[in-house]
Amino acid sequence: MTSVLIVLSGARVWTMKDGTPHPTGFWAVEFTTAHQKFTAAGLEVHIATPGGGTPTVDPLSLSLGYNNNDQSNVDAQLEYIKQLEGVLSTTVRLENADPGSYDVVFVVGGHGPMQDLAVHPTFGDFLAAMLDNPSKIVAAVCHGPASFLSAHRADGTWLFKDRELTCFTNEEETQATFAGNAPWLLEDRLRLAGAKVITEPAWTPHFVEDGNLITGQQNVSSGVAADAVLRKLKVLA
Repeated sequence: MTSVLIVLSGARVWTMKDGTPHPTGFWAVEFTTAHQKFTAAGLEVHIATPGGGTPTVDPLSLSLGYNNNDQSNVDAQLEYIKQLEGVLSTTVRLENADPGSYDVVFVVGGHGPMQDLAVHPTFGDFLAAMLDNPSKIVAAVCHGPASFLSAHRADGTWLFKDRELTCFTNEEETQATFAGNAPWLLEDRLRLAGAKVITEPAWTPHFVEDGNLITGQQNVSSGVAADAVLRKLKVLA
């Protein structure tokens, strides 16, 4: 059976430029949308977090403003996450995850990955093993590509240098009111590292596919990114 590892941040706060802790975690709809699509397609889905801890939902992701002012949408996400409480409380320890056991890795956003996955000591090696195998897929959405910053080869070369990808943009971070106090901006950091960042206007559903690398721009792009993964799996099958 085709298997996917969904990676969630284990962070509960994002340390801002002025030192204040901002509550964070994983972005609810990015996780629920991808998880629903993958399970509906018959994939075996595992969830991993740093240290194998129970992840926290980014509280902002459940605000009405980020859910089309639709409380029923928020309630549906909360109910879906509640159904997965047992799984979320017994996640795979990311440090022990074996890339040989998975066909896909999908990194969910929220500001949490800016805090922990961007500097994770071992996830970069996992990503390298996946990306270097053309039969496997590396995918991430929104701030999930922050995890890519942890991935370097033995000679120091960044794993994603010259690869086309997308991520939560500077404009979106500005509109979300975090740009001024963010310790760094993801779009800037990925460009400086050597990625070819391709973006669409703020809050446009958008994904970029570069070989076996698939990325989605922001929270409303989780579905199109997950769909791109499923299409790619059919091509690779």
